Amino acid sequence: MENRGYACNTKVGSAMDVDHCQQKEEEEEQEDPFLKFVDYARSELLSLEGDRNKDDDGSDGLGWSWIVSRILKTCIAYSSGVTPAILLSELSQAWSEQRWVGAPKKPLELINHLKKNHRRTKLPNTVTIDSIYAKNFLSLNSVLEAVIIDAFVLPGTNIHMLTLGDYWSSNIIDVYLHRRFYDLTGLQNGILKRGREIFLTGCYLRTATGGSGHPRLLPTEYLVILLDENQDDDAMLLGAQFCSDPFSSISLDAVNRGASYSLYARIEKIESSEIHRKFETLQRKQITLVDGDGVKLKFFLWGEQILLANLFRVGSMLALDKPYVNISVDCDTETSEDLCLEYGSETQLYLVPYIQHEEQVCVTLTPNRRHGSRPLGSFNSSQDLKFSQVSLPRDSQGTIDFSNYPFRSFVVDLRIKMTGISLYGAVTDIIKEENNQQTVFSLRIADTSGEIWTKLHFARFCLIIYLRSLGRVSFGHTVYISGLTCTMSKQKCLEVLWFENDIGASFINLSCLPALINSSCLHKLSRLTDIFYQTSYAQVCRVWLDPSEYFYVNTIFAHSLCGHFVNKISDRWVECSFCRTISDAAVVRTFHLKITLADKDTGTKVLAWCTGQTAMDLLQISPEEFYELPEDEQVMYPSSLENERFMVALVNCKRDGCVIDGLSPDDSISWEITRACKCE
Repeated sequence: MENRGYACNTKVGSAMDVDHCQQKEEEEEQEDPFLKFVDYARSELLSLEGDRNKDDDGSDGLGWSWIVSRILKTCIAYSSGVTPAILLSELSQAWSEQRWVGAPKKPLELINHLKKNHRRTKLPNTVTIDSIYAKNFLSLNSVLEAVIIDAFVLPGTNIHMLTLGDYWSSNIIDVYLHRRFYDLTGLQNGILKRGREIFLTGCYLRTATGGSGHPRLLPTEYLVILLDENQDDDAMLLGAQFCSDPFSSISLDAVNRGASYSLYARIEKIESSEIHRKFETLQRKQITLVDGDGVKLKFFLWGEQILLANLFRVGSMLALDKPYVNISVDCDTETSEDLCLEYGSETQLYLVPYIQHEEQVCVTLTPNRRHGSRPLGSFNSSQDLKFSQVSLPRDSQGTIDFSNYPFRSFVVDLRIKMTGISLYGAVTDIIKEENNQQTVFSLRIADTSGEIWTKLHFARFCLIIYLRSLGRVSFGHTVYISGLTCTMSKQKCLEVLWFENDIGASFINLSCLPALINSSCLHKLSRLTDIFYQTSYAQVCRVWLDPSEYFYVNTIFAHSLCGHFVNKISDRWVECSFCRTISDAAVVRTFHLKITLADKDTGTKVLAWCTGQTAMDLLQISPEEFYELPEDEQVMYPSSLENERFMVALVNCKRDGCVIDGLSPDDSISWEITRACKCE
């Protein structure tokens, strides 16, 4: 009675009270940790675009719904939990891939410009980026002769990435940069930047998986930076850093005191050998270097390091920064030199490639055509990342596509002839409509601006797949729906439609995501005393089970696809509260659990209910196993749960203090546990 009276008073209160309640609800949703992270991720991506390309509007296509969909897709892929680094990494890479796919000619302009001065021939083991995509394979001894298209840091991490192209491919590929090269990637003075040519080998290919649409290269230590003596910056680097230490200046005593050398020499010879030891045979490459004074020194590569020799060619000039200086005897060598060089943990290699000057001869050729890409139009350098106006596509019928709308859409914003809409809110009602051609569910979705009915249309053969992916949708659950279309109904009212086979259509129940309670960036840890003041989204709390206060458990039947309870209406048929009439072949035994949750620090206690996997996680037993227990053991079972500590996600399954009949299995309980994880 008190609840009904309170609800009635709330509805007939003054306008000031209503405004206060609306303001309070808006403040609650503004504190939604998931929405806060979406805003944070968007700002990080926009700042990254600002660093990468000052003269391009990098925000084009970076829609709010795109960010939310990618975050949720990653959460589903990483069910055990995500971190800001994981989410920002996936977002950044997905966004980069989408941009390159959308404008494939842009990165190639740089390569076409550099190609005019490209005169060297390919190394023997060189493969192209196009061939990597075609074969979905890359051997360890393959060589990439690449040009850096972009160098950036994944937002929220210290992970450096390079986007690479080459002179023979239309595709590009990302590589995770090895940490030994991080000091060379400064935004201002770093040598590993846009337009720099590099050779790399020893790469492992990470093929495309569910979380990412394109293959990437994993970090490799075997990377050589190319220099051009005809470029002023490169010539200054060589002269200032590498031409002051001839081989004759190397002193082992100085090395032992911490001295390091930067050496510059010509590759005279590359030889292979094997060192036979007691229990192993070690592969070795012996590279003979000659400095400007004609002094020779051996540079040795051992084991997997021999892959570096694939990047060298006799006649090329090699610059070695901080090579490891060793005694020739320790290197199993039979040379007259006392010292030798090795590829140490701090060694950096630079290469001025040898270009063979070929004799020009006159031959008869079949005429051919040069195929070149048309240059893109110039970009407006005055554009920035701030939105003063948003341009959206509109078709011939006047329907506007909001798929790439940069801001969140609210219920109050909806108008006819809008498509590609996404909504984020709480479920306040569910109805299955009668339709012979399709399966149609009507969901009432509420956000801070209002609530609206949405019609979800499923093709009958796809319904089972979607029910499995949706999980058990119920009152108070927070859902995200994308791909909505606003039209005018026959009754001349605004109607919001969703079709499961439309492009961009998705439906995700955030309250039941396994990753929710294991991802601190997506929730705010609350005390039980606080959940009564924040009811617009799932609350994550650390609680103790207190079955001595109140405990009820029963094993009943539920629909195996949607998780809702069923009632038997005949020997053959049962009725599901969500899907209506179904066959009894699609039911499974499940728990209906009511239990007291306690916060020992504050003494607060809350009665909540749950079912399905959540109840199994709390009880730590399956419904079948519990059902088979003797009755006395079932009675004693709650005592084994005393003082068990869990992380739980709680949703308010009542709206405005009113009782809603239908899907809620117990009208006297206001809180549902949608996820639970035992604390170690």
